[in-house]
Amino acid sequence: MLHLIDSHCHLDFRDFDADREQILQHCQQSGIEKIIVPGVTINGWQKQLELCRSYPMLVPALGCHPMFMHEHPDNAGRFLDEAVTNYQPVAIGEIGLDFYVADTDIDAQTKLFETQLDIAVAHHLPVILHVRKAHDEVLKLLRRKKLVGGIVHAFSGSAQQAEQYRQLKFLLGIGGALTYPRAQRLQRLFAEVPLSQIVLETDAPDMPLCGYQGQRNSPENIPLILEKLSQLRDESAEEIATVTSANCRQLLRI
Repeated sequence: MLHLIDSHCHLDFRDFDADREQILQHCQQSGIEKIIVPGVTINGWQKQLELCRSYPMLVPALGCHPMFMHEHPDNAGRFLDEAVTNYQPVAIGEIGLDFYVADTDIDAQTKLFETQLDIAVAHHLPVILHVRKAHDEVLKLLRRKKLVGGIVHAFSGSAQQAEQYRQLKFLLGIGGALTYPRAQRLQRLFAEVPLSQIVLETDAPDMPLCGYQGQRNSPENIPLILEKLSQLRDESAEEIATVTSANCRQLLRI
């Protein structure tokens, strides 16, 4: 059986409240051994942590997502620092910069991101990054911090940016976007990136695979992402599963 990890899945979202147990059972039967559940807002951490305590295959990260700035209090950093001390997540995330929306408050996002990076440094934890239209800005900030590494979730940057992240000990997460015929640039990139830099993810319930547009995504789809990646690369599905899972385990110490 394949040994798989979904490195980014919001299984705590209410989209899964009706059938979460069945999904997890099916994941186990498919060889999915661990699912990393990133934090998004402080108000959501408690449910997330309770779920991870209830299901040993779920592993929490904690953070404040840049797309939800209106939900983060001014003292979000203090809440995060205390939560990390009390609950010992495997990473700080999902954090980052998102400049996709035109009227984004860049200064507020950057300040919160830096605060969370500093907490990661203080606790010797990796970070799980959300980055849209901001890779160069994120890389600039990362170079100034002494981080232990991390994962760039749903990476869609350039080959040059991928190499810069590699030098900073960052893995690249790839999911459903790889399965679309129009994603040729992304497919070429992940055909050539070192396997030692790749982790698999779904970002469920978001980022559905090609053919599943408009449907809820699920961690059960990790084998389909693996299959697509294997088609693009010289390695077998078994080798990709083994190495990507080992990459994730080593970084997050799980």
